[in-house]
Amino acid sequence: MLLVAGAATCWSSGGLIARLVTTDAWTTMAWRSAFAAAFLITVVAVIRRRGVIAQWRGIGWPGVGVAACLATASTCFIFSIARTSVANTLILMSIGPWVAGILGWLLLGERVRPRTWVTMAVAVAGVIVMVSGSYGAGRLAGDLLAIAMATAFAVGTVLVRKHPDIQMTPAVSLAAALAGLAVLPMATPFAVVPRDLALLALFGIGQLGAGFLLFTAGARLLPVAETSLIGMLETVLGPFWVWLALGEEPGATSIAGGLVILVALAAHTLLDLARPRP
Repeated sequence: MLLVAGAATCWSSGGLIARLVTTDAWTTMAWRSAFAAAFLITVVAVIRRRGVIAQWRGIGWPGVGVAACLATASTCFIFSIARTSVANTLILMSIGPWVAGILGWLLLGERVRPRTWVTMAVAVAGVIVMVSGSYGAGRLAGDLLAIAMATAFAVGTVLVRKHPDIQMTPAVSLAAALAGLAVLPMATPFAVVPRDLALLALFGIGQLGAGFLLFTAGARLLPVAETSLIGMLETVLGPFWVWLALGEEPGATSIAGGLVILVALAAHTLLDLARPRP
């Protein structure tokens, strides 16, 4: 529980760090990806004593597909935060598991329980409320990027379900490398001041890399429902840090729609804990 809570706390700092750096989104993405990839590659090299090429060759083509999905999601995250509130990005990102549920049903034939369909319908209603408020405020593009991020993450989740032998740490390091290379032509990496470079190192190593390692260590020791419930700390803490440090308020429609989504997700997860699936 402490490991998963620690991961959620690390991840929740992403919005605040993105607000504190003065670099553009392309440069932020390039440096964050570079630091995350270097950190995770080093961890695997030390623990498993495998070189970079051997790490990535071992994940196979399904792992490359997962890496591409995670790279897309990571890129959408940075550009979403640049165009909408942190609260909107994190709350809309939280619909990812339900998108994965629909894709699992369509592509893998996984059964979706009736109350899960109800939860997804309620969550969609919350999304509509949030997006309707963003349309007039000029934040619609950021909200759509957050939904694209959730979808990309969901596709990656379905690939992992279909190929459960994928080694996730090398896949995530490859995802960071792919994302960094993709945005590098538009970035200005050598125009970064030391303060921003330190924040970007924290973004890649502390927020993304360390958060991932903590989550993978803790998630294997907990039921999925309990992991999901603790993981919701990220959605709650992320906007709180930005409000506390910078006074960013998400707006009435974002709060209303976000509460609908979070209550639906929490209720569904608590029912899973009360009556766990076989």
